[in-house]
Amino acid sequence: MSTASIQHHPGDDLLLALAAGQLPTAPALVLSSHVEDCAHCQEQLRVLQAAGGALLQELAPAPLRDDALARALQAIDAPQAVPAAVPVRGLPPLPAGAHWPRALAGCRITRWRWMAPGMRYARVRVPHDPAANVLLLRIAAGMYLAQHTHSDRELTQVLHGSFHDGRAQFSAGDFDAADTQVHHQPVVQAGSECICLASIEGRLEFNGWFARTLGSLVGI
Repeated sequence: MSTASIQHHPGDDLLLALAAGQLPTAPALVLSSHVEDCAHCQEQLRVLQAAGGALLQELAPAPLRDDALARALQAIDAPQAVPAAVPVRGLPPLPAGAHWPRALAGCRITRWRWMAPGMRYARVRVPHDPAANVLLLRIAAGMYLAQHTHSDRELTQVLHGSFHDGRAQFSAGDFDAADTQVHHQPVVQAGSECICLASIEGRLEFNGWFARTLGSLVGI
């Protein structure tokens, strides 16, 4: 995808939290998946990181422990365990023109599981944070999720295809952040299935009892 085709980006608050290392694992993974293919957000992130570095230089120096230097040298000399690179596992080929984000490297992905007619999902297992709630959603053209809002924050990166949720259309490369203020119903547009990477903090709050039951079974 070309950067020019990306219409929806994360806000500076999210990018700043990413630059400062303050995002939890799941949203950081989804946000990183967007940044790696978006020149606009890469530049924004560089600006925010530079601003953060300048602020650190202006802070008053803090006193160190008497043994700080010895402890630092000891840590440098200690043998470092180098983790083996773990490839992304279990992911089938994507449609032409799409690719799996590099941010998923090292993760383990479950097989595609049935969620509803025309809808499948796979769970992303993050090795250093087993509690991270990250999902891949694969929904056929013309299908839609039930109307819902959110008990917390949901971040979504579109990997392939597009959906419209009543606010805007989100296509491959686009990023969406939804929270308790957003009540929507994503509908996959004609012509192609839609594949998204999503992090869910809290739960989706569906309108109907059937969708709520299905969501609880899936873990969303």
